[in-house]
Order: sequence, then structure tokens, then C-alpha cells
Amino acid sequence: GGGGRPPAAMERAVVRCVPSEPKLSLRFVLPDGSIRHMQRDQAEPLGRALARIATNAAKGHGKAGKKSKKARAEDGAEGEAAVPAVRLFSRDGAAVAEEVPNAAAWQDGAVLHIGDAQYRVERNPPALTELRLPRSLLAGFPVCPKVSAEFAVPQHCLFRWFREQRPADGGDAAEEAWVETAAAERVFTPSNALVGLRLKLRCTPGDGEQRYGPAREVESSGPVEAGPGACTFDARHLYTKKVCGHGSVRAVSYNILADTYAQTEFSRTVLYPYCAPYALEIDYRQNLLKKELAGYSADLICLQEVDKSVFVDSLAPALDAFGLEGLFRIKEKQHEGLATFYRRDKFSLLGQHDIAFSEALLSEPLHKELCEQLAKYPLVQEKVLQRSSVLQVSVLQSTTNPSRKLCVANTHLYWHPKGGNIRLIQIAVAMSHIKHVACDLYPSIPVIFCGDFNSTPSSGTYSFISSGGIAEDHEDWVSNGEEERCSMSLSHPFKLLSACGEPAYTNYVGGFHGCLDYIFIDRNALEVEQVIPLPSHEEITTHQALPSVSHPSDHIALICDLKWK
Repeated sequence: GGGGRPPAAMERAVVRCVPSEPKLSLRFVLPDGSIRHMQRDQAEPLGRALARIATNAAKGHGKAGKKSKKARAEDGAEGEAAVPAVRLFSRDGAAVAEEVPNAAAWQDGAVLHIGDAQYRVERNPPALTELRLPRSLLAGFPVCPKVSAEFAVPQHCLFRWFREQRPADGGDAAEEAWVETAAAERVFTPSNALVGLRLKLRCTPGDGEQRYGPAREVESSGPVEAGPGACTFDARHLYTKKVCGHGSVRAVSYNILADTYAQTEFSRTVLYPYCAPYALEIDYRQNLLKKELAGYSADLICLQEVDKSVFVDSLAPALDAFGLEGLFRIKEKQHEGLATFYRRDKFSLLGQHDIAFSEALLSEPLHKELCEQLAKYPLVQEKVLQRSSVLQVSVLQSTTNPSRKLCVANTHLYWHPKGGNIRLIQIAVAMSHIKHVACDLYPSIPVIFCGDFNSTPSSGTYSFISSGGIAEDHEDWVSNGEEERCSMSLSHPFKLLSACGEPAYTNYVGGFHGCLDYIFIDRNALEVEQVIPLPSHEEITTHQALPSVSHPSDHIALICDLKWK
């Protein structure tokens, strides 16, 4: 070798060792450039692993020089049995005893000697497992990468953004075609100057303790495109520039229109014929939606009609970058469901108590009485049990004042215009379940109940939630005619108030507009500090109805600031 000079930078031996897996893996590169990958039992004594490394390294040398038999014979025994001495030294320079189990022996910073070669052990270094950019990039809209990592957290990763070089920028075509931008944040908002250019992101995984792993790069599949200019939510953002103080909670409820429903032939031709087809595409709408939600600086966001892939690949990574943790509940038999996001530095999650209405009705003792009543009306019972509607219930605790807890419920009730009786049964199940959580499991904690209730303020469902009861002669029990009447009187113990009042409409499509969405709050514990105004009628109807190039859903987000009494 090189006269015993220490290597400029010691080679690395990367060890991956996690409690949930029986084996640890070891990866290093031999001096001849061949890569060695080994899996050893975590409980195996170190001596056995070192012996295996020695024979493995020797095997490599034999192969490396593909010599003839004659040449090998001339080398004598030396060529055959060049098994190097292999030892492991701990950080303080002491040799690690051979009986120490692998899991304890291979510590970060230890040094592995294989003959003359030395390797610094890196145990569980930060590593990126996924790095993706959204398919569609719009100028003026935040680009939020999806970052998945092991032994690292996105908050502590390093980000460097590059843009494609324009042909006019000069420079040799063979030269690097990327120009670094000034941006070094996780979220990048391209300016109009970048329209027509692709982006590249270089991400280095970090664990927050000054350890960094190998960087990865990802290039956008297409160029930055021009955005739509003004959106319906721009004026609303003027009210929500900052996160509100610790004594307040900003809540948002929003049906974001599932891709499952937006992209059907029926939607394009019958429901939303006025909407430009490109504005119904999920990638376009997600750009608008992420900008809209990020700009509300909310503490709680309850969403309905969330496609599973939209949650996993788009919303959860984006809102994570803005400080929000997300929870998802799928509707059985469907590809969409509910999502609840909460601000991480304001709340921690104490528990999740989600249910599917039909399942809970049949199996939980809590609803036994209602179930028995419903059995008298087989037609209605069958309809209720066919629905896949769910209720998402999350119990949160304030990080600054642990005595403050919240029961946050989120739902999307049956949609059919004549389904008032079905919705009454669903809301009865919901209120019983919320009572169980907010009165029994966590005695007397305040309730915030968000959702698309598919019920106008004149409906039985709205009346039941607000007044605490419904009579058996209410007209909604016969919403679908006499043969589907199912009269019962129901009650619940909460004093709930619609925090945003009763707007003229929260859903505005070609053939219908009405108020269907609400944020109900516990009047005893919470009060309304401010309601963020809805967009003007003029803004909503600029492109006839919703959705449009400047509004991503057929519903409008409700936003209010609440404070503890």
C-alpha cells in the first residue's frame, strides 16, 4: 500500500439496526471497489460476524484477479488464503470483545479494520426513502415535495432548489443545465419568471442532531406553468395571515370535492359543464387547495371528500410543512374519506374514536335502543345500513394548557335531497357517539363538530343539532314519502351553535346552491371571536358557478376563530 498513510477520508461502513427487525445489515466497499452487503442476526456474537467478514473479504480478492491456475500456483499459498485480520474498535479506541452481540457492538463512530483498510461505522444514518415533486407546478403557488425518510425528519432536512437554464442564459450546452435559486426552504413558490422552466430539488436528510445522510435529487416532470391570477380565497387570506394566539383556535371545515367525483363524464358534462376541463383535474385543483389551506394559518382543519392518494401524496406532506399533523379515515367501499389536521405546536393527540355509522349502529350497545326502533322500519333500516358514511372523532389536548381538551368531530352525511330521514338517523348515531366520547371517556370536554351535513338550516338535522331534540312528527321523517316514514323522538345533551351562522350558501353549483356545511361549537365552553367572511357573490359567480379556474371545489371553506370561555 501507500506506506501506511491514513486515508484522506475514512471509508464508511453503514449499519442499519432497528429493534423491529431480527437482523442488522452491514454495507461497505472493499479496496478493490467491490461492494459487500451482509445481513447478520442482532443477537449473534460479534466474533462470528467478524469471521464472516474476513472470509467474505478474502473471497473477493481471489475473484478480483481472475488469474490462471498456473499463475495462482506461482503465487503459492499466499494468493489462496489471504484472509485479512478483521477487528472492531469502539469510539474510544478499545477493541470490542468478540462475545458482545452485534446489536450492541456496531455503534456509531466505531472503526472496523479489515486488513489495512479502516471504516468508520455509521449506524442508522439519515436516509431518504422517497422524494417526489407534484406533477403540476403553477407560478405563485407553493410547491411542496413529498419527503419520506428513515432516521431523519423533513423539518431537519436541507433543501436546495434549482431551475432549468434558459437557452438565452448563455453557457455551453454541455455545461450544467441547472441554476441554483436563492430558495433553501422545504416549500418553494416559483415566480412568474420561472414559467416554462423545470425545477430540480436536492434534499439532504438530517435528523436534527447534526447528522446528515446522502443527498437525493428529483426533477419536475414538466415546467412551471402560469397560474390563474386572482383566486376566491386571496381576500380571505388577508384576515388569516398569522396563526392566532394560544387562547384561540382557528377552525376550518371544507368539502374539497373528491377526484373520484370530479373527473367523471357526468361531472364534466352535467354537473359542472361551465368549468374548464383542466380546472377539474386533480393536479390543478391540488395546487389551488394547498395554497388556500396554507394561507388560512389554521389550528384545526376538517376536510370531507378526501381521496386517499390526495391525503397521502399531496395534502399530508404539504400541510406537514406548514406545521399541521393529519389524520385520515376512509369510507368503506369508497376511495375517499375524511381528514382532520391539527397544529402540532398547539395540540397533541390524546385519542381517535372514529366510527362507521352502519357498523356502530349494529354492533355497539350504545345504539341498541335506536337500532331496535329502526328495526320497525325495514326499508329505512336497509338504506341506513347500506351507506358507508363515517364519523371521525379526535380528542386533542392543548400543549400550553393541558387542562384544555377538545373533542373534534368531522363527518359527511348522506347526500340525497330526499334522504332527510336517513340523515336524522346518522346524526342521532353521531351525537350518541360524541356524547360517549366527550361525556363518558373524557368527562365534560368541549365539542367542535365540523362537516358537510347535506342539510340546510330549515332541515330536521340542523334543527336537531341546534335545539338538542327532534319530535316524531317532524316532516323530515317523511322526506321520502309515507312508505319510508320512520317517526321517533330523539335528543342529545349538547348546547351547540353554528359558529359561522347560516350563510346563504356554502355549496354553489349550476343546479343548486344552499347552506350545507357547518362548524358547530359547544356554547358552554367556546365562543366565536371572528368569522372569516365568505367570498362575495360576485367572486363566486365570476365563472358562473363552482368549481372554477379560481376555486378548487364546489363547496366554500368555513373559517372561524374561537376562544375558550
